[in-house]
Amino acid sequence: MAVKIRLARRGRKKAAIYDIIVADSRSPRDGKFIEKLGTYNPNTNPASINFDQDKAFQWMMNGAQPTDTVKAMLSYTGVLYRRHLQIGVIKGAISQETADARLEEWKKEKEAKIEGKRQGLVSDKEAKRRAALEAETKVKEARAEAIRQRETEKAAANAPAEEATEEAPEAAAEGGESTEEQA
Repeated sequence: MAVKIRLARRGRKKAAIYDIIVADSRSPRDGKFIEKLGTYNPNTNPASINFDQDKAFQWMMNGAQPTDTVKAMLSYTGVLYRRHLQIGVIKGAISQETADARLEEWKKEKEAKIEGKRQGLVSDKEAKRRAALEAETKVKEARAEAIRQRETEKAAANAPAEEATEEAPEAAAEGGESTEEQA
């Protein structure tokens, strides 16, 4: 019986979440399985991979074959590297202590990379938010300036009309006086 470590889909439409399972290679994707190892959520950034690494390692050592996607996840989390080191221990190439030390060193480096990526994503998001806020502020100021200019143009247009209406009665009054003086 060929055993595979693969993904089984669940979740709603266009928001899939996957279970990492161990199943007979002949069983359907979402059908019967031997054991559930964990979950994989590709909808988060970075993707969330939560599974029992010890069980996955044990299944790998017993001959279970991962699919390409699961193999990438196992490599990302260090299970394949652990298997590689353990095979070296079994062959006598290195000691168990050396293998454990190398694995711990690798995990520390990997955690630093993952944390760096998370911090980079947060800082990029913050920078984009600030840029959008600055752009919005510039647009707001431009609109306010345009409104001020429109108001001053209206005031300027209304001012000569008011001056003309004020000058017309004065001219009429002056004109009236001059006609009375003539008579």
